[in-house]
Amino acid sequence: MTHIKYFLMGIACIAFTCTSLAVNNDPNYEKTELGIKLSLKNANIEIQFYTPSMVRVIKTPKNSSFKKESLSVVLKPKKTPFKIEEEKNELTLKSERLEIAINTQTGNISYTLPDDSLLLKEQTGSPLFTPFKDVDQDTYTVSQSFSLDPKETIYGLGILQNGKMSQRDLEVKMIQANREDYIPFFQSVKGYGLFWDNYSPTTFSDNTNATSFTSEVGDGIDYYFMYGGNADGVIANMRQLTGQAPMFPLWTYGYWQSKERYKSQEETVGVVKKYRDLGVPLDGIIQDWQYWGDNYHWNAMEFLNEEFPNPQKMVDDIHALNAHIIISIWASFGPKTQPYKELEAGNMLFNFTTWPQSGKSDWPPNMDYPSGVRVYDPYNPKARDIYWKYLNKGLFSLGIDGWWMDSTEPDHLDIKPEDFDEKTYLGSFRKVRNAFPLMTVGGVYKHMRETTSDKRVFILTRSAFAGQQRYAANTWSGDTEASWKTLKDQISSGLNFSLTGIPYWNSDIGGFFIWEFKDKLDDPEYRELYARWLQFATFTPMMRSHGADAPREIYQFGKKGEPVYDALEKYIDLRYSLLPYIYSEAWQITNRQSSLMRALVMDFPKDEKVLDLNDQYMFGHSFLVAPVCKSMYTEDKKENFQKEGYRKVYLPKGTEWFDYWTGERFSGGQTINKKAPIDVLPLYIKAGSIVPVGPKVDYAEEKDWSNLQINIYPGTDAEFTLYEDENDNYNYENGAYSEIKFIWNNDKQELTIKNRKGNFDGMLKERSFQLHIETTKTTKQITYKGEKMVIAF
Repeated sequence: MTHIKYFLMGIACIAFTCTSLAVNNDPNYEKTELGIKLSLKNANIEIQFYTPSMVRVIKTPKNSSFKKESLSVVLKPKKTPFKIEEEKNELTLKSERLEIAINTQTGNISYTLPDDSLLLKEQTGSPLFTPFKDVDQDTYTVSQSFSLDPKETIYGLGILQNGKMSQRDLEVKMIQANREDYIPFFQSVKGYGLFWDNYSPTTFSDNTNATSFTSEVGDGIDYYFMYGGNADGVIANMRQLTGQAPMFPLWTYGYWQSKERYKSQEETVGVVKKYRDLGVPLDGIIQDWQYWGDNYHWNAMEFLNEEFPNPQKMVDDIHALNAHIIISIWASFGPKTQPYKELEAGNMLFNFTTWPQSGKSDWPPNMDYPSGVRVYDPYNPKARDIYWKYLNKGLFSLGIDGWWMDSTEPDHLDIKPEDFDEKTYLGSFRKVRNAFPLMTVGGVYKHMRETTSDKRVFILTRSAFAGQQRYAANTWSGDTEASWKTLKDQISSGLNFSLTGIPYWNSDIGGFFIWEFKDKLDDPEYRELYARWLQFATFTPMMRSHGADAPREIYQFGKKGEPVYDALEKYIDLRYSLLPYIYSEAWQITNRQSSLMRALVMDFPKDEKVLDLNDQYMFGHSFLVAPVCKSMYTEDKKENFQKEGYRKVYLPKGTEWFDYWTGERFSGGQTINKKAPIDVLPLYIKAGSIVPVGPKVDYAEEKDWSNLQINIYPGTDAEFTLYEDENDNYNYENGAYSEIKFIWNNDKQELTIKNRKGNFDGMLKERSFQLHIETTKTTKQITYKGEKMVIAF
């Protein structure tokens, strides 16, 4: 289909003449309040300053109109002081932080810093505008090429399970899919980012000749260039442009259990009870599909399955066990459901093929009994209203705590070219295809926020688009298969996704499908893989076990005293001990545009060895995580947990590092061999870190943080701000939270605890801190009452 498309584009070029920016010896421009408008022979260019470090570029064919309300961008341009300088064949716009030069002959734009350092430049490549007939609309296929430095590393583009850290030398067809979530945004190690604001199927290409975006449909080229100085600065710009990430409830950072699927309310509640009986921490259970019954009632948003006779009791029983439940909902409906009937009456359902195809549960699908399931039109505000009406009535009213929004790509099977001609509220499906997850997730978030402020929105979703961080969504990497390669690929995919500005990502612990392991959980190598995957997930924004083919509860992997079981329990406990650290880092995301999963380039951009390192990362600002991504302890399908296995770990230069498990100190800039038995994930703490450690609990809010251990890793000065609030409402948006800042002075060997800032209902007025210095193993216990303290060591 792709080859046919470009062949037709070639015919269009012959018939209608593709448009590049032609030479113009007499440029005609006007200064606007935000920038300039420049008229060339065959096209118009408009540059708008949004901030001193961010500009929007719009290019349109001559004598065409361009009106667009962005689905991703929420920032309104701010009036920015700038000046214009004219030279032969060039106009330069200068703000406080950026200089944008336009070649008035070619129309190409270059971006430099005030010190003349070149960041990025456009280049003349494929035609900018190729006439394209989108159903009954005359429009264009749009393209823009750029020149990057040969050794320049770039990051982002979404979830690409290609094992690459730097996204150079590849071509990507960006159409949302189960395991690939595309964001047309990349950022450079040089400290800039570029967001291509287009929602149609798009090709990103990078090779020795050029780096380009080409989108099938666009009335014009529309992109944003931003300079942040470093990765954090670029992400801050992207979130300023497309929306900030709200706080999740504290309980979402605990451990989550799921499988495909729990088949009765007795089974679902029983899993939570079993965890409580074992004393293994758990905060959430997930109810997967078919609680609605057969496929003709697909996604009915109510319990019609006879195995769930009293859903209110199920929810109440889970809550009584101090756990939470989220539930599977989809972007499609079966023909016998109430939502389907109302959406069909309003012509708000699409006709392309989706999953499930059959009304029967057999595999392969029995097409003698088609399901009739259809995807709804989330671009339509009335459709989003209908979606929430039934969600609120059938599920939220029961006390369901959050939403597992599956198939938010959506599932699109047996793809035909005419499928993209489907009419949506905003035009053809082709025109807005990739923004589908943004619209459907956004609809649920906005409606729930309008319904209550007493409960924070939490959405687990399978797909994402630029700006989705503002909708309280945590995106998982789709239906992966269990393999060591897949586990390793999750690392770079999660990091690149975070580098697009969307901070919350997770994966199915153990992989969704267990195709490679015929004996499933009886296969020792799979048990080893599962343990390593869970260790990795301990240091991701959501720790969630899920999959098909075999159950994944901890008690399926043995019992206490056995190697795999003990390893799993150890890391679930570790996750809970780090909740004060994780929740405080989450506040840095909401309040200071930080990221939880941090590619090493974010903190060590001058260390060339980390620029393309795809199997290590920082978790928050203190933990260096090096997941084990190959089998060490199962040879010939036999367990041998006594042998010695090692994992090579590179410690970035410019700092010292502490082995989390032993306290041993290492200089940065070296690769070490870390012994990694089945219960050891190589972890290192950056010198100059302060890490709070919480109590042993069975669920996140079981105990308050009145007695925390504060671990100090000296070697250089350090700061950490402990954040607390009411855990699950939006009062923090009105100032109901507290911050306690810890400052370590390395020269004086002195810790300052600043005056507590803020207040909220239930805030601890007095508490104990056990202050622990890692180098000397010195510990002091103090009582803190909210006033400044200075403690010398």
